[in-house]
Amino acid sequence: METNFLKLAASRYSLRAYAPTPIEPEKLSALLEAARLAPTATNAQPQRIYVCQSAEAMEKLRQVTRFTFDAPTILMVCYDETKTWKNPLDNGHCSGEVDAAIVATHIMLAASDLGLGTCWVGYFDVAKAAQLFSLPPHVKPLILLPVGYPAEHAAPSPRHAQRKDIAETVVFL
Repeated sequence: METNFLKLAASRYSLRAYAPTPIEPEKLSALLEAARLAPTATNAQPQRIYVCQSAEAMEKLRQVTRFTFDAPTILMVCYDETKTWKNPLDNGHCSGEVDAAIVATHIMLAASDLGLGTCWVGYFDVAKAAQLFSLPPHVKPLILLPVGYPAEHAAPSPRHAQRKDIAETVVFL
């Protein structure tokens, strides 16, 4: 059974070529609202999202990664370590990375629904990003999300549609 959500999930791809068109403020607000509504451990909402659009912010990001793809907006998804749930059954393991990943996924799917593209960028100098943006020591950058409209020549990776059979990734117990 193919639902609207499954169609959206299947059509979304990592966009690596952006048009210079700025994102409308109402669409950016919708993305940030999707992030706000994302589930987090104990609903602690430790996510901190830095919206990078200025020339100065973009120059700083180019110092920490080559994967900005000239997007008009890049969201730096972080988590506040002091606001995360700590799992007492796993040596106090912090939920921040998982929470931030859920938030980023909500943003990516909402962007696709609005006709925008995103690309999950984990390849960046985290320490340098924190330093350049003067983040407090307890705020940890995790993901860069370039966001914008696809360039005319944009296309999914040839590997995009290659998916393992569900029997290879799911085990019924």
